[in-house]
Amino acid sequence: MPDLQRAAGTLPDTLDGWLALLESRHDRVIQLGLERVAAVRTALGPDPDAVVITVGGTNGKGSTCAMLESILLAEGYRVACYTSPHLLCYNERVRIDGHNVDDAALIEAFAAVERARGDTPLTYFEHGTLAAWEIFRARSLDVIILEVGLGGRLDAVNIIDPDCAIVTGVAMDHMDYLGDTRDAIGFEKAGIFRAGRPAVCGDPHPPASLLAHAAAIGARLWVSGRDFGFGGDRQQWGYWRYASPPAQGALVKRGGLAYPSLRGANQLLNAAAVMTALDTLRDRIPVSMQAVREGLMLVDVPGRFQVLAGRPVVVLDVAHNPQAAGVLAENLSGMGFHPETWAVLGMLADKDVEGVVTRMSGRVDHWLLADLPGARGLSAEALAVRLRAAGIEGDIRCSGSPVDAFDAARKSAGEGDRIVIFGSFLTVADVLAKIRAERH
Repeated sequence: MPDLQRAAGTLPDTLDGWLALLESRHDRVIQLGLERVAAVRTALGPDPDAVVITVGGTNGKGSTCAMLESILLAEGYRVACYTSPHLLCYNERVRIDGHNVDDAALIEAFAAVERARGDTPLTYFEHGTLAAWEIFRARSLDVIILEVGLGGRLDAVNIIDPDCAIVTGVAMDHMDYLGDTRDAIGFEKAGIFRAGRPAVCGDPHPPASLLAHAAAIGARLWVSGRDFGFGGDRQQWGYWRYASPPAQGALVKRGGLAYPSLRGANQLLNAAAVMTALDTLRDRIPVSMQAVREGLMLVDVPGRFQVLAGRPVVVLDVAHNPQAAGVLAENLSGMGFHPETWAVLGMLADKDVEGVVTRMSGRVDHWLLADLPGARGLSAEALAVRLRAAGIEGDIRCSGSPVDAFDAARKSAGEGDRIVIFGSFLTVADVLAKIRAERH
């Protein structure tokens, strides 16, 4: 049907129309592999002359991309950023100089990819990645930041050779596609590394497969805790790194840094990886410490331990795997006293529900479960069954949507309590859209 539309000259003229078309096109939402995407990229034309930083990892990719973007913009560079998924609108995925591109630019880029692909099938994500690249090709840019969608080695983003690659960490997620061990997943993540080019691993305990792959291809790998790291007190933090990995050369130290505006203890892991990556590229894109300080103070990423003032306090976090849930639980423990915590939870069926709720069980008093839409969405009733199987007892309630669950939480919670919304981008997006609508 889509090819008949193209032949008849009836391609969409709205962004919503394009997104609906792309969603309808491929039987498999995720189809790993690079050959098809690489062929279409070649057909689009020459690449932009810009420094490319690719960011992969299980958790922390979005925050890391945002820090890079904020610091580089503070230095005055022209910066493009491609991330996924989005929270409220697709335009969030493609940013230039800190602003989402408009519908017209996306529509034009989707059409350009459509012309270039011929009969080559593309998934939703692949078409979107190539469209972002087409937009970047048409701009005069200094730096392009690319976030991996899934894994790394066979992800569409990996058709672009990065000048520096960052793997934020390796944990268990997307196991149907990446393998069921950290070693298998680590190998897939390490696929974004390139021979002879700097690679940064923000995981202090990376799997052996990641280290082995970096060594096998000759990547220059800096590892957190071995080649760079951080420390701090309540007022400020400091960063250190060796000039060359592994733990060789002069020791560089930078202190007196203000904490990133992003909340959560884990953000220093991300910030240290960002500073290491920028240091490895200093000959091409030098960055001052003033830009680092300004960028870290101004960075903002909705849905990543986002705390909204009010009574009760509302916390939004897209945590959807056990590692991220563990970080969320740790961050909640540092918030101060709240008599009761109300969790609004909606998850996809292919996620480790039991692992997530077990990590959060000590921080939650009431569970308000929500249906999520789509083929992968888990109903609240099915989610309740899995919570009880994981040993969760007490107050468990079911609602038809995250917004309904959030409304129920607000009706029941006391002023001194807190409401935590987590489990999926879909869950957070639904509630965040409602909150923004109420405030405007």
